[in-house]
Amino acid sequence: MAATPAPARRRRARRGSLERPVNARLYRGAFLVVALPLLLLAFGNVRPGALPAPPLPANFDGGGARSLAAGLAKDYPDRAPGTGGAVGAAAWFRDQMRQYDLPVHSDTWHATVAGLGNVRLENEWAVVTGQSAQAIVVVAHRDDTGSGPGADDDASGTAALVELARGYVSGVRSVHTIVFLSTDGGAFGGVGAARFAARTHLHIVAVVNLEAIAGNGQPRLEIAADTPRSPAAALVETASRRVAEQTGGFAPHHTGVLGQLVDLGFPLTLYDQGPFVARGIPAVTLTTAGTRPPPAFTDRRGELSLTNITRLGRAAQQLVGSLDQGVELTQGTSTYLWAGSRILRGWAVELFLFSLLIPYAVTVIDLFAHCRRRGIALLPAARSLRSRIALWLFVGVVFYALGLVGAWPSGVARPPNPETPVAGDWHMIALIVLALLGGAGWLVTRQRLVPRRAIGADERLAGETAALLGLLVVALLVAATNPFALVFVVPALHAFLWLPHVRARPGPARAVVLLMGLAGPALLVGSLAFRFGLGFDAPWYLIALAGLGVVHLPGVAISLVAAACTAQLVTVAANRYAPYPAAAERPPLGPVRQLVRAAILAVRARRRVTAERRRAFGG
Repeated sequence: MAATPAPARRRRARRGSLERPVNARLYRGAFLVVALPLLLLAFGNVRPGALPAPPLPANFDGGGARSLAAGLAKDYPDRAPGTGGAVGAAAWFRDQMRQYDLPVHSDTWHATVAGLGNVRLENEWAVVTGQSAQAIVVVAHRDDTGSGPGADDDASGTAALVELARGYVSGVRSVHTIVFLSTDGGAFGGVGAARFAARTHLHIVAVVNLEAIAGNGQPRLEIAADTPRSPAAALVETASRRVAEQTGGFAPHHTGVLGQLVDLGFPLTLYDQGPFVARGIPAVTLTTAGTRPPPAFTDRRGELSLTNITRLGRAAQQLVGSLDQGVELTQGTSTYLWAGSRILRGWAVELFLFSLLIPYAVTVIDLFAHCRRRGIALLPAARSLRSRIALWLFVGVVFYALGLVGAWPSGVARPPNPETPVAGDWHMIALIVLALLGGAGWLVTRQRLVPRRAIGADERLAGETAALLGLLVVALLVAATNPFALVFVVPALHAFLWLPHVRARPGPARAVVLLMGLAGPALLVGSLAFRFGLGFDAPWYLIALAGLGVVHLPGVAISLVAAACTAQLVTVAANRYAPYPAAAERPPLGPVRQLVRAAILAVRARRRVTAERRRAFGG
């Protein structure tokens, strides 16, 4: 009986062929340029110094502050902006300061707040004049969401503000002017803090924010800002030391390195230090909550922690005392990643992220040259990508047009509180309208993008090359606007680069590469879902941020272009790609395209007639 011949082994495609067009050796060699930025990142970390503790011990009365917080929450459980409780709470703050003969300044204005509409807001602040006009601001927001008494968030911070002011009216005159600021709209994205930071005429040199300091969680520091900035490292280290001194040597918790990188790449904070740091004023928040403030409906007066309000109240008092002695050493803002007792300098992180673009850029440009050498036509692929970009930008235009008619949440450009309905109430009708109009745009565009014949391997490679070049442009635009945001782009670049190599592989292999490329956007959505507690509402929250203007238009446009490039790569991987057809291959114009073409021709004819008349008149 004859032996069955063994199946022939599949030969590996030759380097430089249509199946293996990416130059892996060049890609690996280009990673040598990453070595220097990586060394700078690894060995360029520094240990920031801290200001010394003030000579006098803390005398903050935690029991008195707790009683004040419970009283405020009991008398005015609903302090949402625009309510009678908000007016009563403002009067309560003025009455407390009047006991210490501190005049209170007010700023009243009206603003449209997402979820509330147009409401009246009021900031109140008392000033203890020091030897210098430079001011140290201690801030706490007075309002809540109205869904609970807000005893911890933030009656506890407001009560601590009053108790700290008491300690300054009878003591030694401070070197710096101390401002005790009670803001409105803090539970709705720091509206009052942003207003004060933008309009104050004070020369502010440091800000200490107190929020939810009587919860049962561990003491924590928040340093994220509305822009990719960080407060002065010396301020953060000093705040950490003062808290540790009150907790028996235990350093306060803070966001991890990866979370801080995400916060720099996508600046977002729900605490009041954010607007100040964004304007170059060093600020830090002391809290017992996490990245997301505690829900007001679980915030009960009887659950206020005497231990924590005392610890953080005394830490705040000592921190202000340290700043009063040497605040000049903690001025300004910078960028860094805070890793325990050391910091990674922001410029080193930016340099490292930018260096990760070089292997990709070199390899993609070589791939482009490879296509040119083989005589592969890239223009149809570029036109196909252009059509996809136009479609995605059309969706963006529709999105903003729907916003003009009130389809999305509207108000000041502040991040909504995840506890409020704005963060979780999906506007399904508006989303359906957006999907339908986007689908209509696709029906118009698809005639030029769906395959109508067999597509060769060279045309597929051209489609991939055009999309990869488009992603390179996207990465450069991201680096120009916010280099830290490259953390969301780099995974896609280095994963999608190998799609030409797996094009002939089974579907699961291609799907794995595509999913790896989506790790960057998944990191952002996961941060909102888990760190901010939004869960499945995270995608909607992103839409709400764009509608409110928290995510700016350039960022939205760059994201849409990146989505178009990714869509072209997906169509190639799914065997649904087609290059832009030549004139002979194009189907007859549909009624919509005929109408558009007729309108364009009419405009051109009118311009031509007008030009001829002008020439005749001139003659």
